[in-house]
Amino acid sequence: MSYLFARITVNPRQCGGRPCIRGMRIRVSDVLDLFVAGLSAEQILEEMPDLEADDLRASLLYASRKLNHPVLVA
Repeated sequence: MSYLFARITVNPRQCGGRPCIRGMRIRVSDVLDLFVAGLSAEQILEEMPDLEADDLRASLLYASRKLNHPVLVA
């Protein structure tokens, strides 16, 4: 799975420092928004031909790992 994380890049001078796909100006959040809008993986790949199937998997994995943190209750 570490090969998927390598597809996510963060550059403070690109897209406001938000996580992107392989150094392109396609943010992880853009990919997630397309899934939320109801597009299938195949449709997203058609819509954004610079992306690869592993880029979509990497976006989902990144989001999953970012949300998988303990919640401290006071």
